[in-house]
Parts: sequence; structure tokens; C-alpha cells
Amino acid sequence: MSIKIQIIERDGEPEYAVLPFAEFERLRQLAEEAEDVRAFDTGMADDAEAVPHEVVQRLVAGESPARVWREYRGLTQTALAERASLDKTYLSQIESGRKRGSIDALTHLADALSLDVDDLLVRDR
Repeated sequence: MSIKIQIIERDGEPEYAVLPFAEFERLRQLAEEAEDVRAFDTGMADDAEAVPHEVVQRLVAGESPARVWREYRGLTQTALAERASLDKTYLSQIESGRKRGSIDALTHLADALSLDVDDLLVRDR
């Protein structure tokens, strides 16, 4: 496939390449795909935990992050409350949304669930 490209020089050195718009669009699409591949490769090289789609769906749907992560980790409320040094009733209130949880409580929960605190924050819609 032959593409007509015009080279514009300044002082004998190539400075610009002029090409058909369709070819420009094709090159831009290829560059975006290459960026996506690079981002994917970077993400896969990260030591971050791979989270199942079901967990992500529940979080995006607005379920309590504390409950979603607790259930994903296979813990009961009692077991998590003990690990986080929290009262089970308080944990229940956080999971149900009746209480937001203090930063101290969320820090303890995050540590007990091997998460960052921001993974437990409820996002306002």
C-alpha cells in the first residue's frame, strides 16, 4: 500500500510530514492501542492483588466495601471484628451504612483485610 506523504524541510532537514487524514486517524488509533497495551502490561507487572469481577461489580453497585471485602476474604463479622479489635455491633453498623466508621476503625479494618483505607471508603454518587 502506497501512501502519499509530503515532507516539508527547513534548512535542509525534515521538519513536517503531511499525510492524508485517514492515514493520520489510523496512526492515532494504533498509538492509542499501543498505549492500552502498555498500560495493561504495567498493570500486570504490578504486585497489586487481582480482584474478581464479581467483587468489582458489587463495589461499583454501591454495596458496603467493608461487607464486600469481608465476604471476599471469607470472614464472618465476628472474625473480622476480632481481627480489627472492633465491637461486632460497630462493624455491623459500618457495613449497613448506619455509621461511616472513624478513621481509626477504618484503619484497623483495612489492616485486618489487607487493604488500603481508601478501599473501604464509601463513594458518594
